[in-house]
Amino acid sequence: QSMVDVFSSILDITQEMHKLNMQGFINSRIGLGAAFAFGRYCPPLIGYQLAQIFAARIAARQDLSMVRAVRANQWVVSQGSLTSQQLDQRVRDTFKHTSHCLFDLYHNLQNPTAMLSRTHWEPVFDQLIAASQQGKSGMVIVGIHVSNFDLAMHAATLRGMKAMVLSYPNPGKSYQWQNQIRMQAGMEIIPASPEAVRQAIKRLQAGEVVATGIDRPFLASEYRPRFFGLPAALPVAHVFMALKARVPVVVVAATTRANGDYDFHASAPVMMQPHPDRETEILQNAESVLRIAEGYIRRAPHQWAMFYPVWPEVLDELP
Repeated sequence: QSMVDVFSSILDITQEMHKLNMQGFINSRIGLGAAFAFGRYCPPLIGYQLAQIFAARIAARQDLSMVRAVRANQWVVSQGSLTSQQLDQRVRDTFKHTSHCLFDLYHNLQNPTAMLSRTHWEPVFDQLIAASQQGKSGMVIVGIHVSNFDLAMHAATLRGMKAMVLSYPNPGKSYQWQNQIRMQAGMEIIPASPEAVRQAIKRLQAGEVVATGIDRPFLASEYRPRFFGLPAALPVAHVFMALKARVPVVVVAATTRANGDYDFHASAPVMMQPHPDRETEILQNAESVLRIAEGYIRRAPHQWAMFYPVWPEVLDELP
């Protein structure tokens, strides 16, 4: 407990200084490296407490853009039903939950047995993993940033999942470092680009599996599918690839149990529906996939770890 008190005092001093760019540090390679070392070497009894303290400190900084983003995202998910105080609590819960997940991830990266023992999979995952190994049933697997999604990727790889993973385009140094950790675990990570998408389509047509995320804002997108009722600049490459290769889309997500274990879920395959109007085709199919994602997020909204504003237009409308 004394270690917790000391660390809490250090955080208080750091906040009083106000000389450090808190968000810049959190998103930097140095910040991620510190979190990795902390998670790997700190005993869980202390680690969970310190992670919670750090998360609470961050959530209290409403001047941080990542805090404002979570606040806006959770406001939309709640359909505008949360009071200002309830929204503050939701933001705290979100940061605390994410810090818990990150500690779990980094603490168990070198212990695959422990990682797998903490994860519970719907039976359909056996079929998905088998299909990815056989290379006879192309599909696009799309994920959302819910619960310990990164641990889910590692655990799926440990179980034998084979997939080409399209990651966020033009990654910064910290994101490159995260991708290096994923690749060291055996994942095939390729930043999204026109060439990467063309390669992914060929592999889908050959019966392979391609995976990507669908809930991080992509401002360069020319499409604005509705997500929780509002237009959002979200990726639609998965729709384009699935239509071109004539393969289904499967939505996967994680949820955290009360005891700290993780459940992993997968939707039924969704076939993309052609339409003569290109924009209608993309939007209708993207929204059919996003509706499934909404259902997973609604199960535990505070477990949605999206720290970029999906709907930036609501930032100035919050209570």
